[in-house]
This record gives sequence, structure tokens and C-alpha cells, in this order.
Amino acid sequence: MSVFELLEKKLTITGKKYRIVFPEGEDLRILRAAAQLAQGRVIEPILLGDPKRINMILEKEKIIYSSPQIIDFMHYPRLAKLQQEFINARGKQVGNEMVKKLLQNPNYFGTMMVQIGNADGMVSGVAHSTAETVRPALQLIHPAAGMKRVSGSFIMERGEEKYIFADCAINPEPDSATLAEIAYQSVQTAQMVGLDPQVAFLSFSTKGSAKGAMVERVAQACKLFKQTYPAIPADGELQFDAAFVPEIAAKKAPTSVLAGRANIFVFPELQSGNIAYKIAQRLGGFIAVGPILQGLAKPINDLSRGANSDDIYNVAILTAAQSMLGEEN
Repeated sequence: MSVFELLEKKLTITGKKYRIVFPEGEDLRILRAAAQLAQGRVIEPILLGDPKRINMILEKEKIIYSSPQIIDFMHYPRLAKLQQEFINARGKQVGNEMVKKLLQNPNYFGTMMVQIGNADGMVSGVAHSTAETVRPALQLIHPAAGMKRVSGSFIMERGEEKYIFADCAINPEPDSATLAEIAYQSVQTAQMVGLDPQVAFLSFSTKGSAKGAMVERVAQACKLFKQTYPAIPADGELQFDAAFVPEIAAKKAPTSVLAGRANIFVFPELQSGNIAYKIAQRLGGFIAVGPILQGLAKPINDLSRGANSDDIYNVAILTAAQSMLGEEN
């Protein structure tokens, strides 16, 4: 069963329809995905954009979408109230004119819908960069309780194989405390998709085979993680082969609790994580699902600008599952 089949099954059991807002409501790919989601039992899509234009596209492309929920954010009737809620969420004084201008940006408007509870999550990115999607979330939603940071992971899936790669999207040069927090956030993502977490803190060194500040930073991250979450199997610093191949682990790290069976890989910095997931995707034939934003108080997720309607559908399902997980916690 794929990650998304599993998540959709879990969502169906709740009997709830999760409201997911799409800031890029005039994009054809979004409309195809939203129409498909609306036919199901777990997602209630909310489209931001010009209602006339959206309905024109639906008619032109012969997309069957009965009574789509559309919000014309450029002519929102309760803007004054939303502006005040924006200022409250921002946590610092922002001029009304600046707030009004920001709310004319669909990503800020969509993020505020999630913040005030008018939507359960947001999916954006087919026409915006990751920074344009993430920035409003960091400013308005903030990290979840107990979290200090936000990170970005990928679920890597190939047949029955499933792994978590992090951080591949947000933190360029994480310190030890940040790496430990990324690991815990990735554990939560793993558990959401049915993985029994086995955490490897990756390096070019295995158990002191090399020395230096980069190695020490990873080793210290693993130590912090073990102190905070002793029940979760974790080890590091480990080279990838020592984390993943039992035969190599037996030689390089014979006392490792992972024994070469890691399924969560915490990369030492963003550059290596981003490169690694793309190599696995392009050369290894893995499906890369993400970046999944981890550690936020409410779910916001990014899409690749090359995403198709199936990708959008799947990320919406994942976003709803994050909302479900938040409710359970």
C-alpha cells in the first residue's frame, strides 16, 4: 500500500472532511486536483482566485466540478477583521497598509485562513517558490508547541520501500540542537506514514573514523537526541552505508542499535540532503514526496513548480493527515 493510500484510508475512518486551501486556485493543475479531491470523502478544497476566471477555466477544460468553493481574496468582505487577526498572529506591530498589501498575496491570505481556523491546511507552490510559500507560515503560524524550528523532509518511496530524508528544504547549516530537532520532527512524519522510526545521523565519518568540527556536530546531535528521546532507536555519526547496509554496519559500527536498518536519514546540512534526495529520485527511481514542512503548529505544504495534478492531490492528502495528527496530539 502506498503512503497516500494508507493516509487516505486513515482519513476516511475519521469521517471528517478536511478543508485544504489552495492559493493558486486559477492554475489548471490545481483545478484538476481539486475537482478530483472534491469527489472524494476526505478533502473539501477551498480555491483562492477570481470566481469568474476559475469557472471559465473549468468550463473551457470540461472539468466536472460541482459548486467549487471559491474565495475572491482581492475583494474579501471581512478584510478589516482579517487585518487585525493578521497583526495579532504576526506578534509585532505592522502598519495597516502593509497588512492590506500582504493579504493581497494569496499565500499570506491562505496562511491566515489556516491560522484563524477557516481551513485545516494549505497547499501551494505550483506558481510560487518555496520561500514564497514558507515565509508567511513562519511569520504567522510559527513552530508547534515544544518546537523551536521548522524543517523540510521528503518521503522517499519505491514499491514497498519507504524512507524519510531530512532536512532537504529549510535549514542550510543546522547546529547540533537543530539536527536533533529535525530528527524528532522526522520521527513524527515517519510514524504518520506507518514507519517504525530508526534514525541515522549521517556524516562522512562512522564512529570517529574521521575527525573535525563537522563530524563532532553530528555526533553531538545524536547524543542530544538520545538524551531527549531515549526510546527511539538512533545512532550517529554514521556514513550512509553503515546506516543502511547490515553487512557494512557489522564491520564499521558493530555496536550500532540500527544494525544497518535505518529508515530516517538526517543529513548534516541542507546541501547534502537536497542533493541526496534528487539522486535517489532520478537515479534510484524513488518517488520523492515533499518537501513536507515539519514542526509547524498547523500544516502548510509546498509543491514543486513542476508538480502535476496527481502530485497536488497527494500533497493535499498528506496535509490533511498532518492536521489529523495534530488533532490526535
